[in-house]
Amino acid sequence: HLPFPFTQHARSRNYVSESDVCKLESVPLDFGDYHPLKPITVTESKTKKMSRKGSTSSTSSSSSSSMMDPLSSVLDGTDPLSLFAAAADPLTTPDGVRKKRDKDDSSALGSDFEQWSSKRGEILAKYTTTEKLSINLYMGSEKGKATTSGSAVSEKVRTRLEELDDLEEGSQKELLNLTQQDYMNRIEELNQSLKDAWSSDQKVKALKIVIQCSKLLSDTTVIQFYPSKFVLITDILDTFGKLVYERILSMCMDNRVSLSDNFSPETVNDTAKETCLNWFFKIASIRELIPRFYVEAAILKCNKFLSKTGISECLPRLTSVIRGIGDPLVAVYARAYLCRVGMEVAPQLKESLNKNFFDFLLTFKQIHGDTVQNQLVVQCVEIPLYLTLYSPAIDWILQCIAYHAPEILLTETMERCKKLGNNALLLNSIMSAFRAEFIAARSMDFIGMIKECDESGFPKHLLFRSLGLNLALADPPENDHLQILNEAWKVITKLKNPQDYINCAEVWVEYTCRHFTKREVNTVLADVIKHMTPDRNLILRICKICLFVYLYFQEKFLPFLDMFQKESVRVEVCKCIMESFINALTLEDEKRLLAALINGFIKMVSFGRDFEQQLSFYVEARSMFCNLEPVLVQLIHSVNQLAMETRKVMRGNHSRKTAAFVRACVAFCFITIPSLSSIFTRLNLYLHSGQVALANQCLSQADAFFKAAVSLVPEVPKMISVDGKMRPSDAFLLEFLCNFFSTLLVVPDHPEQGVLFLVRGLLNVIQDYTWEDNSDDKIRIYTNVLHLLSAMTQETYIYHVDKVDSNDTLYGGDSKFLAEISKLCETVIAQILDHLKTLGKEETLKRQSQLALYFFNTILAHGDLRNNKLNQLSVNLWNLAQKHGFADTKTMVKTLEYIKRRSKQPDMSHFTDLALRLPLQSRT
Repeated sequence: HLPFPFTQHARSRNYVSESDVCKLESVPLDFGDYHPLKPITVTESKTKKMSRKGSTSSTSSSSSSSMMDPLSSVLDGTDPLSLFAAAADPLTTPDGVRKKRDKDDSSALGSDFEQWSSKRGEILAKYTTTEKLSINLYMGSEKGKATTSGSAVSEKVRTRLEELDDLEEGSQKELLNLTQQDYMNRIEELNQSLKDAWSSDQKVKALKIVIQCSKLLSDTTVIQFYPSKFVLITDILDTFGKLVYERILSMCMDNRVSLSDNFSPETVNDTAKETCLNWFFKIASIRELIPRFYVEAAILKCNKFLSKTGISECLPRLTSVIRGIGDPLVAVYARAYLCRVGMEVAPQLKESLNKNFFDFLLTFKQIHGDTVQNQLVVQCVEIPLYLTLYSPAIDWILQCIAYHAPEILLTETMERCKKLGNNALLLNSIMSAFRAEFIAARSMDFIGMIKECDESGFPKHLLFRSLGLNLALADPPENDHLQILNEAWKVITKLKNPQDYINCAEVWVEYTCRHFTKREVNTVLADVIKHMTPDRNLILRICKICLFVYLYFQEKFLPFLDMFQKESVRVEVCKCIMESFINALTLEDEKRLLAALINGFIKMVSFGRDFEQQLSFYVEARSMFCNLEPVLVQLIHSVNQLAMETRKVMRGNHSRKTAAFVRACVAFCFITIPSLSSIFTRLNLYLHSGQVALANQCLSQADAFFKAAVSLVPEVPKMISVDGKMRPSDAFLLEFLCNFFSTLLVVPDHPEQGVLFLVRGLLNVIQDYTWEDNSDDKIRIYTNVLHLLSAMTQETYIYHVDKVDSNDTLYGGDSKFLAEISKLCETVIAQILDHLKTLGKEETLKRQSQLALYFFNTILAHGDLRNNKLNQLSVNLWNLAQKHGFADTKTMVKTLEYIKRRSKQPDMSHFTDLALRLPLQSRT
């Protein structure tokens, strides 16, 4: 039990006067002789910096006046913001740096380059396994080791080597018999552990995690899962690379001015350079080749801090290092990762990209060697399946080298491919990577290479499909149109598997429609129907072909449907066409696109003031698109908006009928929300719909929405999927609850439910929710609850809902009501202080410092610090925040300055005494 009730000493707030104090002071502006059309005077300053130690400098300036078109500066590349930035600090942008920046900008990746992030989801979905997986980790001891006498440099090297020896000689942690999902969860946990170790300043532990994860990329025990494993592990490497780079970049701040994106090594201070070199030395000490390669590649960008040529020198060396990797599958993915980081930091260095691919071609024969073949026999993997494992890596490498590449590079690549015997896997990747115009112009050359390919490893029909996809984007030479179609259809028509057949046919039907007459199109379509089977998936694919035919030959569309002789089949095709692609089997990307189009249509439909007809339309749309979640979300938002518009338009007219209609809108939302799969979408829609119900004076319905939200909170999972990646849900839950608290301030108590029944219910849920051990979000939520409870004690609340009496009106400052709030505050504060005590261990002292300051700021903003006990608590929290040296000095200084400024305001003289009791502890 606390010695004081918080709410009895909550600061009394006059929100109006506080708002007035915060307003900007209006100052009369004298324009003088300024006029927006007056000629602009530009002053150009040139400064010459002699040396770091020298103080001599020369400055010259000149002025010129001329009429300027305000848009012309944008067109010639000198936009006003760039000029302002350049003028702000001329010393940091000398001519050489500016030229280098222009060069870098010209070589940057454009929006036409498909990023790796767009491919990772597809790889994870395609390369799966039902076999059991394992993770072997050798995490070294965290204990320090005694050092012997010697020079400072020798001790640094010895310590570094001992730390890295720990990685390989430490305790073993082995996880066996993991399902694919378990494996992915474990890797995500390692990624989070890396971030936690870094944030708690355990840099060596973070490096250990990265090294051990990199070692997993040498394991091909479950070979069909390797591409997905590569995606998961390189996510961790990317995280590590970003953390190291941002850490060194933060050390480059000089006089609170950070480096620009295109800085030069000369502007980097010695401390940052030494830290950067230390990272590279540590990585160079890693014994095993694969983790050493991957970890160095992950921080490749950090070479920018050391030398202008660092990256260009490092890329060829790392390319050569890959030659030491014996397994061809492991090696090609290492090359893919090097190409990925190379494209991110230096896309203009094409030579290293090309060298990676051509090195791969030299070692491609390993695939058919005894070592690989024996491995495939042991794992019962056929060569066609094995070859598909290479596709993501080869596709990515070729995409990198083909980006803005000249046509001659395609010619060279084709010649090298021919020397390997026209390998189908490489040929397919080449056609997928290079520009469609280049491929189309060489269509007959590619057909010749396809015909010579060995079909045992990679089916020819897939090659013809890739060629067809290019011809859908670019036209081949006109004289070759018919020969190309004949050569392709000879292969396609012989396909026995209906799925393989339709995959190719749907691509080449478009080519036929674009370049030929009805006679050729009918011939192709007749062949399509002949291959058709009564499979709904295939019928859907044929419907796509039907739509192509309709677009090009509308008058032949119905005769084409008559070619389906069986009545049942013809009806099914018609149904599929009517459905278009709106069905439960639609791919996720197509569903998102369709949902966006449908939502756009829904927003445009308006029945004016016929609100009942508008609601009927939404009800019908819900029944039609119940399998498209984004559409349901849009419908809920639209109905909520309709309810608000109805109340606004019908105010004072037919009030009983209007209330009934609003309740119907509320019921629509309440029924629809549970059908959504995303839990945070449901939570936010419950809150939003409750707010709408409250605004329409539907108090019981508002309570129902808020109760539903409270009861849903315990179902929030620990991890949620965000953009294809698993992320902890704590931050999302914290954001939602803070919004919820803001609404609960104006929600009146139900006469039969007791005082603050919704707040109590939510606090019980928060207390029972299982929070992560390394998370302080629960306490941050409790602190926000104190903000809410403090606001509830005010005589008049800061905001209200029109025509809704909140608790300030219902209770009128009743002492029993304030006593109930006081009890809740005591309970919450006790929870916060207990948690602060549990953070007294060495590894959690930084968290303790942050939370103590966070709680201090809450008391500062909401507490009445004229109370001695509350004043003493704030002082204790201030001292606790600084006790172990983890407090941010700048933040503490700014906070103390704020307190001193507040002390000069009326009725705030007690802040003067408080400021005297808050010492600033310097770090030594």
